[in-house]
Formats: sequence, C-alpha cells, structure tokens
Amino acid sequence: MSQTQYDESSFRVLKGLEPVRERPGMYTRTDSPCHIIQEVIDNAADEALGGFAKNIHVLVQRDGSITVTDDGRGIPVGLHPEEKVPVVVLAYTALHAGGKFDKKSGNSAYAFSGGLHGVGVAVTTALSLRVDVEVRRDGKIYQVAFINGGREIGQIIETGTCGRQTGTRVRVWPDGKYFDSPKVPMNELERLLRSKAVLLPGVRVFLEIEQADGSYTKQEWRYQDGLPGYLREMLAGADSVAPVYSAEKYAGDDEDFALGEGAAWAFGWFDGQQLGESYVNLIPTVAGGTHESGLRGGVFEAVKNFIEHHGLLPKGVKLQQEDVCGKMSYVLSARLLDPQFQGQVKEKLNSREAVKLVASMLLHPFEAWLNQNVEHGKAIAELAIKQAQTRLKDAQKVEKRKSSGVAVLPGKLADCESERISDNELYLVEGDSAGGSAKLARNRETQAILPLRGKVQNSWEIDPNRLFANAEIHDVSVAIGVDPHTPEAPLSVLDNLRYGKIIIMADADVDGSHIQTLLLTLFLRHFPRLVAAGHVYIALPPLYRIDVPAQGKKRPARRFYALDEHELASIRDRLRKETYRDEQLEIGRFKGLGEMLPAQLKETAMDPATRRVLPVTVDVDAVSATSALFDLLMGKGEAAGRRAWMELKGNLVEADL
Repeated sequence: MSQTQYDESSFRVLKGLEPVRERPGMYTRTDSPCHIIQEVIDNAADEALGGFAKNIHVLVQRDGSITVTDDGRGIPVGLHPEEKVPVVVLAYTALHAGGKFDKKSGNSAYAFSGGLHGVGVAVTTALSLRVDVEVRRDGKIYQVAFINGGREIGQIIETGTCGRQTGTRVRVWPDGKYFDSPKVPMNELERLLRSKAVLLPGVRVFLEIEQADGSYTKQEWRYQDGLPGYLREMLAGADSVAPVYSAEKYAGDDEDFALGEGAAWAFGWFDGQQLGESYVNLIPTVAGGTHESGLRGGVFEAVKNFIEHHGLLPKGVKLQQEDVCGKMSYVLSARLLDPQFQGQVKEKLNSREAVKLVASMLLHPFEAWLNQNVEHGKAIAELAIKQAQTRLKDAQKVEKRKSSGVAVLPGKLADCESERISDNELYLVEGDSAGGSAKLARNRETQAILPLRGKVQNSWEIDPNRLFANAEIHDVSVAIGVDPHTPEAPLSVLDNLRYGKIIIMADADVDGSHIQTLLLTLFLRHFPRLVAAGHVYIALPPLYRIDVPAQGKKRPARRFYALDEHELASIRDRLRKETYRDEQLEIGRFKGLGEMLPAQLKETAMDPATRRVLPVTVDVDAVSATSALFDLLMGKGEAAGRRAWMELKGNLVEADL
C-alpha cells in the first residue's frame, strides 16, 4: 500500500462556482443529478483504489437526498497552507481543487484517480440545495454544511470523538431546477455501484433505498473474482468460443510508462453475443476512448500473429481489426497517472498514450496464451476469418443496394440471419441498455433487435409526408421494409415485409406502457395493414422474480416469474399450499429490461417456448370506436376531453407507479 502524504498541503486551487450555476451543461449532465452524485462516489472509490477504504455505502432517501459514506481516511479539515481556508471547504467550493493535482512534486494524495479534466465534487455543491459533510479523522468527528449552491458555508463544528474510526459521509440534496428530472435513475446508480465493486475486488458496496412505507431495500455487491467473474455473470447462458482470457499488467521501474500504469482485462467471444465496458481509474467511460482502442489493437495483433504463425489465413483474405474484435465481449480497467477526458463528465478517454499503454501490456501475454492453448486460439482464429469472409461478401451486397436504390438498414439494427420471413422476428426495444441485453438474449438465426432511444414521437396527427423527419420512425419503417400507408392501401404494401412478427418490448412500468402506446399509435395510424394482417405483437416481461429453495431430493430449486401483483399473490398462494413459508421465498422486482440478465430476458420474453407475447388485433366492428378513442387520447387539441375522461374513468386504471 502506498503511504503517500494526505494532508492540507496536498491541495491546489482554481476558484469559482458561479460559472457552474450559470451554465451547468458545460460541467455536468443535466438530464438527471446522477453525475453530481457520481462525483461523490468517485471520491470514495479513490480511497478504496488507494487501499484506504473497504466499504462504500449509498443511501437514497424519500426527501430526494442521497448520502455517500466511506471508511477511508477522511477529508482534511485543517487550513490550507496557501489559501488559509479549511481544506474540506476548498474541496466542496473551489473548482479543480483536490488531493489529485500535486502529482509532479510527489505530494499527491492519490497516485491514480479519476483524472484532472473534470471539475470535481465542487460541481455537486454548485448544483445542490444543500450538501452536508461529516468527517471522521484524527479521533474526532467534524461537520460542515454548504447551502444554496455553496453561497452559504457553515462553520466547521467538532461534534464528538470517533476513536480510531476514519471516513467521510456526504449527504446531497440536488437542486431540481438544474436538471430535467430531479431524481437519480436507480438503474443507472445501481450499474455505477456494481461497476465499482467489480473493479475493486474485495471492497463491499452497499445501496439502500427508502420506500414509501419507511422501510429500506438493500443491495450489496462484492466480487472476489473481479473482471472475469463479472463478464461470465453478464453473459450467463451464452456458449463461448473459447474460455475467458483475463490478466493484468502494470509498468515497473524499467518500462517507458509511469510506475504502476497499466490495465486489467477480461475478454472472450460468446456465441455472437457482445458486451463491452471500460473504465479508467474506476471511472466508467461509457463512450469508450483510447484505452479501448489499445485493447482492440493488442488483441488484433496477437490473433493476427497467431494466424500467420500457424498458416491459417485463406488466400485472398486480409484480416481487419473489426474481423477479430467485432464479436468480442470485454471488460477493461485501465490505470493512468493523468488521464485526459472528453467533456467534464468523463465519458470518453482522450489520452493518446493509453493506446500504446494498453496494447503493449496486453499483446505479449495474450499471444503467449494463444500459443499455449492452440485449440482455443484456432477457434478464435476461425471466427475472425469467417467474419472477414462475410465482410467481403457484404461489401459486394452494399454496392448492389446503392446502385439499385434500396434503402440502407439502420446501423443500430442487429439483424437476424434467416431469410424465412415467416420465422423472423423484430424486437422494438426501449432504450440502448435494454437493447444490449436483448442482443445477448436473442436467437441470432431468427430474432432481430432494434433499440429505440427515448420515446417515439406521437404520430397520430403527423402528416405522412413528414413522418421520416423523425429518426426513430424512419428506422422502424426501413427495418421492417414497409412504407407508411392508409387502411385502403392494397395488400401489396407488405410485399417487402422483412419480419413475420414485429414485437414491442418495453419495461413493465408506466414509462414502458407509454412507449408501447406510442408505437401502437404509429402502427395503427400509419401501418394499418401490418396490424390487420396480424404482424404486430406485445411482449409481456415480468415485474417480479420468485426463487424457491429446494426441499429434499424430490423438490429441486425452482424459479417463477410474475407479471404483476395479482400473479405474484397467486404464485405465493400456490407455494403456501406446497408448505413453503413466505420467508423461504426470495422475491426480486425488476426495475427494467436493462437490469435483467440476458438469460432471464430470454426465458421470459424472447424464447418462443417460455415467453409471453400477445398479438395486437383490431375488431372490424369497432374500427370507428377505436379511432375515436385514439383521437381523444392522442390528439393535440383534446386536452379538455382527456381531462374529463380521466376524471370519469381514471380510477379504473391499474398503473405501477
């Protein structure tokens, strides 16, 4: 463990919070307060990365506040030697102030951290109604409050003693006026915390959420097996082309990089399924960056060298990086001394040296592994060669499409391989996260996935000639191969239909129901022949999972899924009759499709043998009534009518709020 100094002299300062409040979008994401909470979590994770913290705890309370607690060293509370201001105050009120800036003099508190490009936890203060900080350090407990975006700073108060305990507790009340939604998305927060546990083997990460009745739901993550265990869990149920390869390597004194720089990785090829996650000093880089380029470059060179050494490449085929890495799933954790990011929220790494760093650390160990495991190496090589051959054929097809004027399929469409239209299915999936899970869960032969970003536009009153101005509607039309039409259109409008089933798959909550309604509006209004011919379906993903323990040899462990509260109650009653007690049952609630493991999503919503999918039909005797109801619910000029309808019949709605 590095025993670097961490005291008041570790901080350097660049001042001013007003620019953050004036233009918050320049400093953080404004869709939700997730990033300003992440800044606090990152500070706790940096303590764990340095080996000083073993526990990170996050508490979400009903009043909108979020508390982050760690058992690290505690932020210094004494006066800064130059600024003559308590260091804890500088950390929360001065941009670019922290224990990560003094690396050149060797007096930095952190050898590796989330980087210097972001504005740090001061952005949290600037965009919050209140931030309370409690520090346990040097046997004493200190408290200080930052109110009204840091305009009001309380006195540092010594409130008690703590013995040998150390750590920091930060409670944040985000200011809703700076964000599209004042609430932190729980699925995003869970993914962030889970990633910290993955990247910090042995560190316990906790999440508690206060419920409406005052109780708390609790989750805990701890990964002793680190990256390979996480990768296998995320791709559970998928067949692998070769075993997961995982290793780590960091620079020593005799290398061209700073001492300790390097990377840890786990990657493999899973039956055409893909997962890609990367991190820099524990910061998730959702948009990738130069470290991912280094990973792909190192893997490509190693596989190419292996193929050349064993003479496996057919004549006329030239490998490209995408042939080798296009189907690869990976988790990468890079460690850089001074990472440079694109944007304040650190979504993409820009450090040029990271390409060479990761590639050089990975190349020789992976190439050695391939030659020590020739059978596995040949399996990977065969997949890469097959991809190269397919690419050459597809390039010829693209030229034909361009010359014939056929529309190019959307880039985000994961198409199926079968050409039997009656067998093929297109899943329209809510969000990129759920789309990623669906791609891992699908049958590549017959099931295609088209992720939809956000909510599709309400198309009930859109002029058909302007439909394609909306990118999502354009992609849906091109993917299914059918142009918008009227109910009177001939059946020949379906001649180029590419899928026998178009299945809408959205979360089992209010937002999911809204997206489902918007898509049904689109199909009913602008693709009526598609609905009339029975090609549109709705997937019914479950809301609950019930795990039943084994009872003797004749009763193995079982798992049930429930669509709603009523079905959950019915399953409970059935299990009670089988002599199971309620406390024996483990009941989990899915917060969305993106939170379901691919194997669970496959079993409940995608495998024809076990899924629940409803066909969408229109009663020929009720066409006018259906149209009138959609006019009322979706028409822009029907606000008064909708309100009257909701006041009259709103009590009949069963909504999962």
